Amino acid sequence: MFTVGSRLDGAAGRTGVLSTPLGDIRTPAFVPVGTKATVKAVLPEAMAALGAQALLANAYHLYLQPGSDIVEEAGGLGRFMNWPGPTFTDSGGFQVLSLGAGFKKTLAMDAAGVTSDDVIAPGKDRLATVDDDGVTFKSHLDGSSHRFTPEVSMQIQHQLGADVIFAFDELTTLMNSREYQEASLARTTAWAERCLTEHRRLAAEHPDRPAQQLFGVVQGAQHEDLRRRAAADLVAMDFDGYGIGGAIEKENLAAIVGWVVDELPDDRPRHLLGIGEPEDLFMAVEAGCDTFDCVQPSRVARSSRVYTPDGRRNLLVAASRRAFVPIDDECDCYTCAHYTTAYLHHLFKANEYLAATLVTIHNERFIVRLVDAMRTAIEAGEFNALKQEFLGRYSSTSAPGS
Repeated sequence: MFTVGSRLDGAAGRTGVLSTPLGDIRTPAFVPVGTKATVKAVLPEAMAALGAQALLANAYHLYLQPGSDIVEEAGGLGRFMNWPGPTFTDSGGFQVLSLGAGFKKTLAMDAAGVTSDDVIAPGKDRLATVDDDGVTFKSHLDGSSHRFTPEVSMQIQHQLGADVIFAFDELTTLMNSREYQEASLARTTAWAERCLTEHRRLAAEHPDRPAQQLFGVVQGAQHEDLRRRAAADLVAMDFDGYGIGGAIEKENLAAIVGWVVDELPDDRPRHLLGIGEPEDLFMAVEAGCDTFDCVQPSRVARSSRVYTPDGRRNLLVAASRRAFVPIDDECDCYTCAHYTTAYLHHLFKANEYLAATLVTIHNERFIVRLVDAMRTAIEAGEFNALKQEFLGRYSSTSAPGS
């Protein structure tokens, strides 16, 4: 259930409460990603302490290892990973198709203007094949063959037991032709309907399981008519909420979200998949999104990059060697309260695991706190002032190696 709270004057942004069996999520909210039932290098207890309201894990990865049946036997995702709050799982569609094309974290996001319907990473072989029924793919772990259909994705996500789950969809790229985008969208819409049918069947078959909310995923790439059509088609199916997915260029983010939000019902939550940079979060909140997930804060932390009010910077620069001060003296995270930049610089230079732990705590706290501040600002009628103040100071390219 979702309840709308305060609204942003002159824009679609709002606050709200997304209620789940394991607690309420006050929105807007950033949902850190724990892909394999863990936020890399950080204890779940630390994620709770830094203010995370929910965590998101990935159905594809947990299906392959340890197996969704094992997670179910353990009592579900939250109990398996010792996380007491709400959980999300994405459908696995992104990983099936991105890893299947030889990509790791992104899927041809830098190829705008180039048209190709057979996108493969350089030097890689195709590991996934899409048809109207589903996707056949080889595991990136051992090369074994597997098959995902909308029904299989629902069965896996029901076994994992997350509070919020997503319909299985086909992710396209910025390189795909208009013709392919149309065919893919028709396929994703048909899959969404099949997901709903299977979700309802499984819920009726297992009434003892806690209720799960199923979100449909709006695709359509950079085409306004396709995005609006996709949203309208999903609304007609009556999902519990809606995800906005696909490869989105930063300069088109606000417009694409705006098209979709125009078509979505006001009383359902809207989740923007895979977005986590500060500038993007301000645009998306203002445009009407409620929740967000992204691996970026933890991923960049492991390569020594930290978020600060003045932008993202790299701890490995020489200036950090004798910087006996916190990463950010304005930050209230555990790392900044107890450790200096010089010590973190040393840990990275020495290849110590603790480096990733401490910097991930800082980065996740920075992003969680930022979105929390947006929520408070909307309630106080001060969102525009916060946006101007923060972005006037912050720059993602303000320091070398950022």
